[in-house]
Amino acid sequence: MTKPLYVYDDSLLKYRFNSTHPFNQMRLKMTTDLLQSAGFLSEENIIKPRRATDEELLLVHKQDFLEAVKAAGKGQLSEDKMESYGLNTDDTPSFQGMHEKSSMLVGATLTAVDAVMEGRTGKAASLAGGLHHGFSGRASGFCIYNDSAVAIEYMRRNYGKRVMYVDTDAHHGDGVQWIFYDSSEVMTYSIHETGRYLFPGTGSLTERGAGEGFGSCVNLPVDAFTEDQSFLSIFKESLEAAIIKFKPDVILSQNGVDAHYRDPMTHLSLTSASFEEIPRFVCEMADKYTDGKWIAVGGGGYNIWQVVPRMWAQIWLAMTGNEPPRGRLPQKYLDQYSPKCPVDFPAYWPDDTHDYQEIPRRREITEKNESTLNRAMLHIES
Repeated sequence: MTKPLYVYDDSLLKYRFNSTHPFNQMRLKMTTDLLQSAGFLSEENIIKPRRATDEELLLVHKQDFLEAVKAAGKGQLSEDKMESYGLNTDDTPSFQGMHEKSSMLVGATLTAVDAVMEGRTGKAASLAGGLHHGFSGRASGFCIYNDSAVAIEYMRRNYGKRVMYVDTDAHHGDGVQWIFYDSSEVMTYSIHETGRYLFPGTGSLTERGAGEGFGSCVNLPVDAFTEDQSFLSIFKESLEAAIIKFKPDVILSQNGVDAHYRDPMTHLSLTSASFEEIPRFVCEMADKYTDGKWIAVGGGGYNIWQVVPRMWAQIWLAMTGNEPPRGRLPQKYLDQYSPKCPVDFPAYWPDDTHDYQEIPRRREITEKNESTLNRAMLHIES
């Protein structure tokens, strides 16, 4: 069996809005350093990304949007034009070289796709990607270009594959959903915090696709403060049912870890137990239903010190067949990052849950999520 591959290069760290913006790709370097320090990732597993071409970006993005991003990245786009393209907002401020740096993230995901599609590996991770809020003609929610959507259309067009998109970010995967809303060859599955309290406010059960794509869109909006057990039970049951119905050739999963209870931007209450289990279940589904073909991208995660590196490490550990580690993190990693950390730096692989708040209305939330699952299952099976 070919070994899984990990797409990484320091050029992927340059996608950076400004020094105070919550989207900080330092989390990608920290994850990579953690895996290497622990001996789980070696140079022979790492492949270098390439930049996506304009032709590849145009698989899902509009020409005028590409031109706007290029101009904005050179400081040559008027303020009103920027606004119409979702650029230079609080969420997606313009930055120098925006087109080039954004297309590197897309190219990294396409690098993972080609490695799997060409048979060089069965599984590949491109944790720099996962920018699921990007629309065909507009930036949104920290996302300029939508690497997952480009990758899905690339697999569909170039390799004739049916793609299952699995999104476990706390935020609804709206950009990917709407781009493929009327396609019967792509299934989008998103489990996320209900849009009643959280950006982007979409992802209801009733969003099921349109035209030929009706039934190829699955949403599981869960209540605020949802915990591990409730999340995992409805995730596993609904995802496997959706995969069985759709019969995909390949799975592309978006692995935002902002559903963690320490994430500053969401209201879910998952611990490391969920983030150990999610990628292992997706891996199991790929081995069972798609001949092992699985591409994993990153996504949300805004507590870069205490959460993201340990949670994202689990994706690679799942791919490589490693059980979730226990005990202390590698001393080399602790020495490297602990002195820079402005908060308590975690010293162990699993969460120390001393700061975990007991959840109000636990039973009510669980029952509500079960009701959501039951309704979603009726949709999936109909």
